[in-house]
Amino acid sequence: MSTALVWFRNDLRIHDHEALNKAISKHEQIIPFYCFEDKQFGKAAFGFEKTGSFRAQFLIESVINLKQNLQKLGSNLIIRKGKVENELGLLLKDYSIDAIYTYKDIHQEEIESQLAVETVFKKPINYSFGSTLYHVKDLPHSFQDTPEIFTEFRKGVETESLVRQLFTTPTKLPPLNPKIECGEIPSLATFGLNEKQIDERAAIKAKGGEDEALKRLNYYFYETEELSHYKEKRNGLMGMNYSSKLSFWLWNGCISPRKIYWEVKNYESTIKKNQSTYWLIFELIWRDYFKMISLKHGNKIFQLNGIKNEKFDWKVDRQLIEHWTNGTTGIPFIDANIRELNSTGFISNRGRQNVASFLVKELGLDWRIGAAYFESQLIDYDVASNYGNWMYIAGVGNDPRDRYFNIISQAKRYDANGHYIKLWIPELKHLNPSEIHHPWSFNKINSKAIESFIYPEPIANPAYWERYY
Repeated sequence: MSTALVWFRNDLRIHDHEALNKAISKHEQIIPFYCFEDKQFGKAAFGFEKTGSFRAQFLIESVINLKQNLQKLGSNLIIRKGKVENELGLLLKDYSIDAIYTYKDIHQEEIESQLAVETVFKKPINYSFGSTLYHVKDLPHSFQDTPEIFTEFRKGVETESLVRQLFTTPTKLPPLNPKIECGEIPSLATFGLNEKQIDERAAIKAKGGEDEALKRLNYYFYETEELSHYKEKRNGLMGMNYSSKLSFWLWNGCISPRKIYWEVKNYESTIKKNQSTYWLIFELIWRDYFKMISLKHGNKIFQLNGIKNEKFDWKVDRQLIEHWTNGTTGIPFIDANIRELNSTGFISNRGRQNVASFLVKELGLDWRIGAAYFESQLIDYDVASNYGNWMYIAGVGNDPRDRYFNIISQAKRYDANGHYIKLWIPELKHLNPSEIHHPWSFNKINSKAIESFIYPEPIANPAYWERYY
């Protein structure tokens, strides 16, 4: 009997799964396989954990749920840990495998894994491309000709490209060969990581897995109809519903971007169509854009001068880095966001832009420090989006302007009453809205309060902030 191995990677789902569908259509036996690769873990750039505890736990939960869903179909998931080429090599020795199906990735480490597996298998691998909303072959241009300006890319795909239909979700799979040892789900300790509980103040306590992803989509779209208010709420800082939060499950493929798109279209036809419904698709197009830019420029997205090859006088100052990563900069809006990140594995898009701008524009630190820290801490870390956005803020990416965020102005605009700051920096709860965003100026005025004031002095205080005091 013909046997196919389906190598799951950042596609931890059974819905809209091209590789799985192809394997089922052409082979009698299916071996679902996942490997926790060593290169995903351990120390990385600037001494940070490559995958921190929150994201690692989310990944483990996602793999567990994939295994459960495959079992419901009559199959199972083969789980291994190590170098994927070694683990697959052992399976190939013991069992006759005629073909391997998987999704193609676009970044260096993942490409290295693909090449290593090709070498071991000694046959062509059947690749699919399914991490984006628009298929790379359906773009109005080759990926090498992806425009350097987002608006040009967006207008092109919106007018000339179509989103493909979903692949069928399988209802049954052949039973797995009982001789194959399925392997065990690793724990955080396996990767040298400590268990961390998500803080009770978290905007959302997301759990990994396809089931949770579809549950969140149903809740945000149909149970609450919050999708209708996405555009006006998306710059929020607190609560479950200021944004869709679907990025939690997009990064490792627990949900397909096409699934989100077609559910938006269903929502528009059955409930409501407005700017908010379009704006969620708009954000998916941004996500596509960063992936196509990564595909076009390769490793330049990880390099200091970025895809623009712009040279700035970046520095690496360990003391400044420690203040930024610990949330002790003395700038409440920055510290609140970093403390939320460290305690939950998540911060809002507005928060990400501000802490990034502060690191590169006010502290002058190498932007890759921030990108590496986000990689370590964010549950929803996505390679292309993370490095694309950091290059954007640093002025070495796709932004035609020199983007600069006035932290005090931003704080007063998006946290006018200081509720977000008080949530994450309770030592400032006694300050009123006129004081809380720049307590150093309050210190100078109210000398009686200085004796009991424990918040640090700011490590940066540019003069242009003062007009917002």
